[in-house]
Amino acid sequence: MNATPALPRTWDLFCQVIDNFGDIGVCWRLCCQLATQGERVRLWTDDASALAWMAPAGHPGVQVLPWPQKAPADGPGDVVVEAFGCEIAPDFVASIAHSKSAAGRKPLWINLEYLSAEGYVERSHRLPSLLSSGPGAGCTRWFFYPGFTPRTGGLLREADLAARQAAFDRTGWRARHGIGAQDIAVSLFCYEPAGLPGLLEQLAARSDAQLLVTPGRATAAVQALQASHTGLRAQYLPPCPQPQFDEMLWACDLNCVRGEDSLVRALWAGEAFVWHIYPQDDDAHHAKLQAFLDWLGAPGSLCRFHAVWNGLTPHEPLPAIDAPTLSAWRDCARAARARLLAQGDLLTQLLGFTAEKS
Repeated sequence: MNATPALPRTWDLFCQVIDNFGDIGVCWRLCCQLATQGERVRLWTDDASALAWMAPAGHPGVQVLPWPQKAPADGPGDVVVEAFGCEIAPDFVASIAHSKSAAGRKPLWINLEYLSAEGYVERSHRLPSLLSSGPGAGCTRWFFYPGFTPRTGGLLREADLAARQAAFDRTGWRARHGIGAQDIAVSLFCYEPAGLPGLLEQLAARSDAQLLVTPGRATAAVQALQASHTGLRAQYLPPCPQPQFDEMLWACDLNCVRGEDSLVRALWAGEAFVWHIYPQDDDAHHAKLQAFLDWLGAPGSLCRFHAVWNGLTPHEPLPAIDAPTLSAWRDCARAARARLLAQGDLLTQLLGFTAEKS
């Protein structure tokens, strides 16, 4: 096992916001976990607005700063992380190339990539890229891939996650939100999935279904359709900090999630879930979704639901959501969670990687 690097060290983590819930959500969780280990963290972002509700109290050891055009006066950190392929300003890159620690080492430069279950992730994880030209000439940038298998960088998982889940009062949470013990609670965090009308139709036809709708695009999508689905019991939730979002997933029977951060949180929740994958113009997300479902070992009904939900088979009806179906989906999610818990988490692997390369 790799030795843990000497602490504390300074990390510069860069996040350009495309989806201000997902990108900044992943980066914030990573920053907090690093700080919990005693590291000093500077989060550089071009849009920190979501942190006002996602992390209103901030976190000790994490400094949030506006997107820089050059390195601060004390130079770049010991570790520089580009999240999701964002590009650091040339002057900051130049400072990485010319900066050295007291031990004569340049900062360790890491490109933290998008999450995928596709085969290239295992092949590309931990590969170096030597820059031969430009302001970073002579530097090596390392590719670090989160993933679902032991040959990848793993997933973000707090050290106290299992303890928090064990202490969570699921019954009390549901009671406070007007959800009966026998009700089916469905959380909705999505874009505008093709299968949303079908889901609302199913839920509106049930007297025991409660839909919990997160703010933003999910709320707008449901409100645009609600008038044609009389009988739908929907609660429109306010923005909340990340730990409260996690608790909502733990309390629900079916979690409709989107993007990357909430997919990981749904896996840790161990309840039935459906993933609305970020759509791409060239339909590259079709293969990405199939790779994930293959890794998950999803039963046929869950695969069919994902296909309709994500618009791969838009003219097919959604499979019916009933107790046996949700039970099978939950069993699948918990088997996947067990596999993941047997693997190294992303923070542990990332710290090990920095120790090895330093």
